[in-house]
Order: sequence, then structure tokens, then C-alpha cells
Amino acid sequence: MSAHILPVRVYYEDTDAGGIVYHASYIRYCERGRTEYLRAIGFENTTLREKTGIIFVVKRLEAEYVAPAKLDDLLSAHTRVISLKNTSFIMEQKILRAERVIFSMNVVIVCVDDLGKPVRMPEMLRDVFLKEVDE
Repeated sequence: MSAHILPVRVYYEDTDAGGIVYHASYIRYCERGRTEYLRAIGFENTTLREKTGIIFVVKRLEAEYVAPAKLDDLLSAHTRVISLKNTSFIMEQKILRAERVIFSMNVVIVCVDDLGKPVRMPEMLRDVFLKEVDE
């Protein structure tokens, strides 16, 4: 699987008073993209927590706003894993309008337990991510 693609429509609630997508909305689109990416590769956040005790938390993100999106635009959120460590991984995410990148970010995600302590990524998830990184 190269990048997972999630269609995203811009609604009024996503915009500022001028009808331009509010900067935090891009972060929400990417969060949805990460969730749906996991689901597409056979994992759900709730099930991972119940079966393995891990929770994903954002440690850091680096974002670039390239061009504005507007009310009613149809966008797509592209998500892929680009790097993997024992307790964390990095995802590259891009928001496109048509074929043009209008937002991009890299986000570092850490696996933690219920107390917030970093823990080793479950092997079943690690194996799938390794295949994704190698492609």
C-alpha cells in the first residue's frame, strides 16, 4: 500500500469567517486520515487498546501550509508511514485539492500505556508498518 487516501469535504464548521479553512482543521483531517489508515491495514484504535494496552499519542508534528482550501472544496488526505522505531513511528501526511498539495506534515506518534509511559510497539503492528516502509 503506498499512501492511504481519505476524501474530505470542507464544511462551514471547518472554515473561518472568510470561508477559508481554519489552520487547525487540517490537523483534524490528518487525524481522520491516520485513523482510517489504521483501519485499512486491519487495526482500530479501540481494538489495539483492548488487546495490547497501547494508545497512540502525538509527540511532535511539523506542518507546512502551502495554499488555502475553501468552503465546499473536495480534498484528499494522504497518509503513509515513513519511519519506524521501537516505540514510535513517523507518518507523512498531505492534503491535496485535485492533484495539488496544499498542506503537508510529518507527525511523530508514540505508543504509550495507560499511564502515558512509552512502550514497545506490538509485533503484529510493527510487521505491517515494516512492509509499508519498505514499499
